[in-house]
Amino acid sequence: MGQYVPTTLADLFEYSVKEHAGRLFTGLADGSPCYTYSQFGEKTREISRLLTSNGIGSQDKVVILSENMPNYSVAMFAITAFGRVMVPVLPDCSENEVSNILTHSEAKAAFASTAQLSKITKEHMDRLSLVVNMTTFEIIKNEPARSEAGISIPSPDDMAAILYTSGTSGNAKGVMLSHRNLCHNLVGIPELFVCGPGFRFLSILPIAHTYEMSIGLLLPMASGASVHYLGKTPTPSALIKALAKVRPMGMCSVPLVIEKIYRKSVMKTIESSRVLKCLKAVAPGLLYRIIGKKLLKTFGGSLEVVAIGGAKLDPEVEQFLQMAHFPYLIGYGLTETAPLVCANRLGKKPVGQTGPHVKGVQIRIDNPDPATGRGELVVNGPNVMMGYYKDPERTRDAFTDDGWFRTKDLASIDKSGNVYITGRLGNMILGASGENIYPEEIEVVINAIEGVEESIVKSENGRLAAIVKMAEGCIDWNSEDDIARLKESVRVRTNRLVNKASQITEVRFIKEPFVKTATQKIRRFLY
Repeated sequence: MGQYVPTTLADLFEYSVKEHAGRLFTGLADGSPCYTYSQFGEKTREISRLLTSNGIGSQDKVVILSENMPNYSVAMFAITAFGRVMVPVLPDCSENEVSNILTHSEAKAAFASTAQLSKITKEHMDRLSLVVNMTTFEIIKNEPARSEAGISIPSPDDMAAILYTSGTSGNAKGVMLSHRNLCHNLVGIPELFVCGPGFRFLSILPIAHTYEMSIGLLLPMASGASVHYLGKTPTPSALIKALAKVRPMGMCSVPLVIEKIYRKSVMKTIESSRVLKCLKAVAPGLLYRIIGKKLLKTFGGSLEVVAIGGAKLDPEVEQFLQMAHFPYLIGYGLTETAPLVCANRLGKKPVGQTGPHVKGVQIRIDNPDPATGRGELVVNGPNVMMGYYKDPERTRDAFTDDGWFRTKDLASIDKSGNVYITGRLGNMILGASGENIYPEEIEVVINAIEGVEESIVKSENGRLAAIVKMAEGCIDWNSEDDIARLKESVRVRTNRLVNKASQITEVRFIKEPFVKTATQKIRRFLY
């Protein structure tokens, strides 16, 4: 993308449709339908005129409730490039959550895909001035205004979006992001990997999350690259077909996807073969390199980068990716930081390291532990949110006295400026003798046990308990003896590898998967 860095989404829109006019912008993995940049520009202006004629003007809020599709970017820029405020809603939100967002955001209009329209209640349908089926751009309900609404060219510090997040701690918060916030990602990302015309992205995470929005949409748009969507639920079979068809050069992923590939494909293949098990024992580097080449073919054969973020990657899986020469990078950020704070460049790095802060972003550790240097990571820069919508108290609590954003993540920074995220401040458990216990560190040990899919560790009456989800087929739920033996095995194997203060006294199994956020973090507050 050269040195071009926009300061508003309006700037990005005008630049991209002019600079890359004839190039492919968005499409479905099966090849249809699609928009060139110029077609995208024409359709976006058409939809903006529809909003204007229905009285939706500058700084009015418009909800987008949809799965990823080519029309998503049209709706998004018809809103933001003309001074309105988008309210993207994750497609897995319940009807109740959608209603709460529509009410709290004071949205005047909504774009909803065919699959999501039923989540808009009659009460909200009656209240909204305009409702559009985003799959077809068919008008579902409208109230043409007596006079057209005024629109304006947004400035960098105007609000561009309100993103609602429940995170892992409960109540939803409306994160207000400015045009400058969202565009600042385009300052730091180009230092991490090269992207330009002809570069193909496959988008599998929801655009309603800033992680996919920034790396999987705004970056390609600024670079003249193309973005391809599955157009259906990302099941393993659908994803494999899309990878073969698109042959992506870049994509975003959450750790859970990579970890499942490792455990359910790579490790199962190795464990089922005596030859491969032997090779793993004597020459793991050679074995993983061979597997890495096959894995790259599965990803379409053209892969240059997989950006992994949203949660912590299992160290064992990261070690495999390195030995397999798989092109990945780790990013760290939050919705409130739009999102990128830290990232490593492609290439070998210590396992568990998030990398240094990206260009233009400042970081520091507040209240560090004198022994470990670990404390709360705080952030300052053009990427930090405007605040929480209609919530001044929460906004005040989110910042330090000198105006830095409090991530509430525990981290340390080494002498080279590389960041290590070790857990959540709110998750820290105070031990019986005053020790700081970090449950995430115990969970890494538990999750490495064969058969364990996921776990969380919590404090109960001064003792540590582990709630564990085992893989399918690992437990005979009809045998109390089998369950008891397996619980004891998990407890003993964990306690061999953790310090005395971190010993678990009880293990409980759950049948259903943990409830998760959009970035696949477990919603701990529910447990």
